[in-house]
Amino acid sequence: MLTQSNRPPRRRRPNPFWRPLLLTAGALLLLVLGVSIGRALEDGPAPGGSRTEIRTLEPRPLNPAGTTVTVTVRKE
Repeated sequence: MLTQSNRPPRRRRPNPFWRPLLLTAGALLLLVLGVSIGRALEDGPAPGGSRTEIRTLEPRPLNPAGTTVTVTVRKE
């Protein structure tokens, strides 16, 4: 027979108030996390968008011609 000294200590029952409170806090955290991820995805740039880049090219100087050729055409 078990006596008072041989018994294992009794487990304390958790307060029934904490479980619903923790579940509600977890659900609220998931909701906030989901909304923040949704907003981040919505605010991001659209994939495959076009990008316009404008550059001004400066003309390079031409080298002087080495020889000059004159062509004369006669109409007969």
